[in-house]
Amino acid sequence: MKIIADLCIVPMGVGPSVSAYVREIRTIIEASGLVHVMHANGTNIEGEMAAVTTLVETCCARLTELGVERVFCTMVFSTRTDKPQSMADKLASLDQ
Repeated sequence: MKIIADLCIVPMGVGPSVSAYVREIRTIIEASGLVHVMHANGTNIEGEMAAVTTLVETCCARLTELGVERVFCTMVFSTRTDKPQSMADKLASLDQ
């Protein structure tokens, strides 16, 4: 099942700045080959649900390898079965 997800991963207990950890997550997401757009509070990702959830698991595992003992994740996603739709399609529909 194809989804468009909004993902936010927050490493907990590592201090006020998490940018080094976010860079690690960004590298993993970029290497995944999934269509994605990073924004100020997370990342939009589109792909098959299994691929997106595997990606989230990979990101969390990497943070654990880096010594992060607690990770807080939120993911909101949508599906559409009546027609294929990408993130770009959704945004383009606003201009019609």
